[in-house]
Amino acid sequence: MSVVAEEDPAVRVPRDGVRRFPRAMPASAAPRVVGTACALVGLLDLAAAVFPGFRHSRMHVLAGVFPGTVTSVAAAAGVVTGILMLMLAHALKRGKKRAWRAAVLLLPVGAVAQVLHRHSLGGAVLSTVLLALLIRYRAEFSALGDPRTRLRAVAAFAGLSVLSLVVGLSIVSAHPAAGTGDPTWARRFAEVLYGLFGFDGPVAYATDQTADVVAYSLGGLGFLTAATTAYLALRPASPVAELTAGDEERLRALLRRHGARDSLGHFALRRDKSVVFSPSGKAAVCYRVVSGVMLASGDPIGDVEAWPGAIQRFMAEARAHAWIPAVMGCSETGGEVWTRETGLDALELGDEAVVETSSFSLSGRAMRNVRQMVKRTERAGYVCRVRRVAELGEEEREAVRRAADAWRGTDTERGFSMALGRFGDPADEECVVVTAHDGQDALRAVLHFVPWGEDGMSLDLMRRDRSADPGLNELLIVAALGEAPRLGVRRVSLNFAMFRSALARGERLGAGPVLRTWRGLLVFLSRWFQIESLYRFNAKFQPEWQPRFLVFRATGDLPRIGLAAMRAEGFVTLALPAWASRRLR
Repeated sequence: MSVVAEEDPAVRVPRDGVRRFPRAMPASAAPRVVGTACALVGLLDLAAAVFPGFRHSRMHVLAGVFPGTVTSVAAAAGVVTGILMLMLAHALKRGKKRAWRAAVLLLPVGAVAQVLHRHSLGGAVLSTVLLALLIRYRAEFSALGDPRTRLRAVAAFAGLSVLSLVVGLSIVSAHPAAGTGDPTWARRFAEVLYGLFGFDGPVAYATDQTADVVAYSLGGLGFLTAATTAYLALRPASPVAELTAGDEERLRALLRRHGARDSLGHFALRRDKSVVFSPSGKAAVCYRVVSGVMLASGDPIGDVEAWPGAIQRFMAEARAHAWIPAVMGCSETGGEVWTRETGLDALELGDEAVVETSSFSLSGRAMRNVRQMVKRTERAGYVCRVRRVAELGEEEREAVRRAADAWRGTDTERGFSMALGRFGDPADEECVVVTAHDGQDALRAVLHFVPWGEDGMSLDLMRRDRSADPGLNELLIVAALGEAPRLGVRRVSLNFAMFRSALARGERLGAGPVLRTWRGLLVFLSRWFQIESLYRFNAKFQPEWQPRFLVFRATGDLPRIGLAAMRAEGFVTLALPAWASRRLR
């Protein structure tokens, strides 16, 4: 069955630029409702345990039945249970099986704590109702766990430490101290720190039972922080996204047959990605999971006829783990297939600059700026060398690697959808490298291109020594385009320009206020992200602009997808310092 069909009359292209297609059947609302109720129960448990005035008075008769130690332990259990329920709420909304199991175990504990400490049946009834809902809709909580790393142990320790200090200060401040004056904040802080480690602090309380409640609650917070951190640090850090040797070989075979279709196809060979293949094995989708988002990039690899099978496997994997599916940078054809097969939406993300080498020339008024910069750089003594990676010796490859790392400008490597993430690998010897050297033959800049089928190449890496003369990047690209026919290259894909059409239309005569405001915001954001500068740089070479799209499930998912994409591309990092990463490994 062909996946290229006539235009669907159900497709609408409204003024906001979002292409909407028939939506898939909505998922059950039970996980979202239960997750929200779980967060509410957690807040009630926490408030009841922290603030004495939150307790009900109609069942104070129970206070004489249970010993003081029992109610003090119940207060500590309420604090711990409330925090854990808040931590589980998000996972329950996503339908996670492990979160369901933990909530089923915690809710009875919270209900008992409500009765023993608050002497109220209201909170216990609410917990019991939520437990009944969890059991009633247990089939909705079948999602598997997310990929995990030991970095989560560090994040959990930091988050729980801050939360324990805040909650601990609230507990100490809410319970009356002995004497007439309130303790200073320094003494309260010291009381919390001592209590988290199980020691008596400098604050004295009006009654022994109050002192026990504070001590048990602070001790419970300290135990929760230590136990959670230890559990996350000691459990196996798997599964980690990794492209196996067998998967890579299958992908390379597909690229040899169908790699000319998409300029981003070779970037699927990044080894920090996972892959799902179609049932026939003739198509594949590569992805990485970031913050609960299953993020694919570019079009599926392989035969277009087999794309639907790979896409359905991708969506099945997303449903099994309750991940948010998203695709970055797919072509118009890829976007049509994705939306038709899944019911997802598509949003134009920007444009890719593609130059036909047979028609490229430095002559003409439009190329005057580039021509002048290239000639000025050549007069300064710079020369370029255009070669396949196979032509470089290991010593020169290592020199290029070191130089590229030194010129990176950031602590982490950027790129995911349009970056290979390595240089000089023996498996990538068909790649093209362009180096610029000064009058002393010192390396001053480098470009790296990956194959795009048999007669194309796509820009992967562009780095230069920041102390070198301006115009060096223009010289490198012109040299690559000039030598392309010798290498058998007919088309070259340059950088991707995000929101290119908005920038271009917003500066035209007659642009409306909304478009001008949107362009102004993009120009403002360009101070931190290369939005306008990449568009201006690409436009110098008079390319053909080919639109690229973001495919997503719902508008409400866009903030989370955006954060995941920025993390994947390296613009937002949650990484540890190098010495800490080595110690954890």
